[in-house]
Amino acid sequence: MSRLYDTVEPSVIDDDMLHKAVEEQGPKEEAGRIAKAEGIDFADVKSLRLDFKNILKIDNLWCFDSLTKLQLDNNIIEKIEGLDTLTNLIWLDLSFNNIEAIEGLEKLTKLQDLTLYNNRISKIENMDCLPDLQVFSIGNNELDELENVIYLRRFKRLKTLNLNGNPFCKVCVQEENPEDGSEAVYTENQDYRPFIIAYLPSLDYLDYRLIDENTRAAANEKYHLAIEELTHNEEVENKKEEERQAKEKEHNLHKAAYVENMDGPALFHAMYTEDAEGQKLADMPGVDEMLVVYKEKYVATCHQIFEYGLQEHERRMEEVNQFWDCIEEAKRENKEMGMKQINQFMEYKKRLFQELTHLTDQQVLDNKITEYNKRLQELWDKLMGLELQLVDQLEEATKDFERNLSDLVSSFIENCQGHISALRDLENIHHEKLLEISIVTLEKVVKNELDEEIPEDLRLLFVDKDTIINAVSSSHDIHLLKIDNREDDIVTRINQWMSQLMTKIHEEEEVKRNRMRVSEINNLIDHLREEMDTLDLQLGYN
Repeated sequence: MSRLYDTVEPSVIDDDMLHKAVEEQGPKEEAGRIAKAEGIDFADVKSLRLDFKNILKIDNLWCFDSLTKLQLDNNIIEKIEGLDTLTNLIWLDLSFNNIEAIEGLEKLTKLQDLTLYNNRISKIENMDCLPDLQVFSIGNNELDELENVIYLRRFKRLKTLNLNGNPFCKVCVQEENPEDGSEAVYTENQDYRPFIIAYLPSLDYLDYRLIDENTRAAANEKYHLAIEELTHNEEVENKKEEERQAKEKEHNLHKAAYVENMDGPALFHAMYTEDAEGQKLADMPGVDEMLVVYKEKYVATCHQIFEYGLQEHERRMEEVNQFWDCIEEAKRENKEMGMKQINQFMEYKKRLFQELTHLTDQQVLDNKITEYNKRLQELWDKLMGLELQLVDQLEEATKDFERNLSDLVSSFIENCQGHISALRDLENIHHEKLLEISIVTLEKVVKNELDEEIPEDLRLLFVDKDTIINAVSSSHDIHLLKIDNREDDIVTRINQWMSQLMTKIHEEEEVKRNRMRVSEINNLIDHLREEMDTLDLQLGYN
C-alpha cells in the first residue's frame, strides 16, 4: 500500500496551503476576484479538498468550524488527529494514506460518510461517537478477523459498506512452498458475504453491490441460530446499559440538587466508617437496640433533606429557565426591530443606487451621496440605540433574576441547615445515652457483674472512667465532623453554582453578546459606506 510519492518531502498544512486550496475551490472569474480581494473567512468554508498534497500530519484546521466536507485522500497521513474542532463535518475522505488505527473521531458526531479505503488498518474500533454513520468504506486494509465486523451492528443507519480487498475476503487454498517456488493461492471466502449480510441487517449495499432479498434470506437462514443468540445477548446488555444510564441520570439529578446519597443510610454509615471506637462501643449490652432507633430517626431526617433538596432544585431550574426564556424573547424582539430599520434602509439604498446610475448632474449626485451618508449615520444611531435599549433591558432582567435566585438559595441553605441541626440533635441525644450506658457498663465490669461476654477490644476500653469517656467523646466528635462536612459541602457547592452562573451571565453571555452586536453594526455600516464609495468611483470613472 505504499504511495509513489512516499519519497517526496512531506508537506505541512499551513496558511499558504489552506489559502491556496480555498481560492482554487472557491468562486471563479469576477466573483473569485472579489472574494480574493476581500479575503475568504475560513470559518465560512463548507468544503475543502487537500488531496495529493503529500501531507504527513493533519493540523491547522481549527478555523474551519463550518466545514461539512473534507477530502484528505492520497496523502501520507499516518494518524487521524487534528479534527476535534470540525464538529459539523458530514463527509470525510482519508483513503489512500498510511493510517494504522481508527481514532481521533470523538468530536465528529455528525459524520455520515467516512472513507478509510486503502490504508493499514487492522481493526474496526473507536467509532461509537458516530451515531449517524450511513456510508463506510474500509476496503483494501488489513482486516483479517471477520468477527470484528460485528462491531458495526451498533450503527443502525449504516446502509453502504465497502470491505472488499481485506484479508478476510479470501481464504488460502495452497500454502507458499519455498522448496518448489510455488506461491500461496487464494480464493474468495464463501462465508464472507453471507456473514456480513446476516450480521448487519441494516445494509442495502455491500462492496458497491445491492443486496437482493434472496441473498439476504439465504444469509439469515445460514446464521439464524448465531444471530438469535447474539440478539438475545445484545438485548440483555442494552437493558443493563439503559439501567446504568438511568441510575447515572438519577445520581446526576441528586448531585445537582446537592442531596446525593441522602435518600438512605449513606451518611449514617459514613459516620461509623472511620469511627473505630464507635464500632467497638456498638457491642456494649443495650447499644444495638438504641442504634436501631437512632438510625431510623437519622435516616428519616436525611430523607427529609433529600426530598426538600429535589423540590428546591426544581424551583431553581424553573427560575433559571424562565430567565433564559425572557432573555431570548427580549433579544428576538430587539432583533426584529433592528431588521425592520435595516430593511427600510436597504429599500431606500436599492432605489437610490438605481437612480444614481442615471444621474448626470454632478451637484445632484453629490447631494444624493450626502443624503445617503446622513441616512446611514441615522441607521447607525437607531441600531446602536436599540442595542443600548437591549443592554438596559437585559441588565434589569438580570438584576431581578439574581435577586430571586439569591432568595431561593438563601432559603434552601437556611432550611437545609435546620434539618442538619436536627441530625446534630439526634447525635447529641445518642451520645448522652451512649455515655450513660458506658458508665453503667464500666461499673459492672469493675465489680465483675457483667452478665454478657464482650469482645476483648471493647473490654480494653473499660480500664478506667477516663478511657471509656474519651472513647465515647472521640466517636461523638467524628460523627459531628461528618455532619458538619456534609453541611459545608451543600452550602459551598450551591453558593459556587450561583456565583458561576451569575459570572457567566454577566461576563461571558452579555458582554460577549454586546461586543459581537456592536461589531456587527459597525461592520454593516462600514460595508454600506464602502458600497457607496465603490459606486461613486465607478460613476466618476464613467
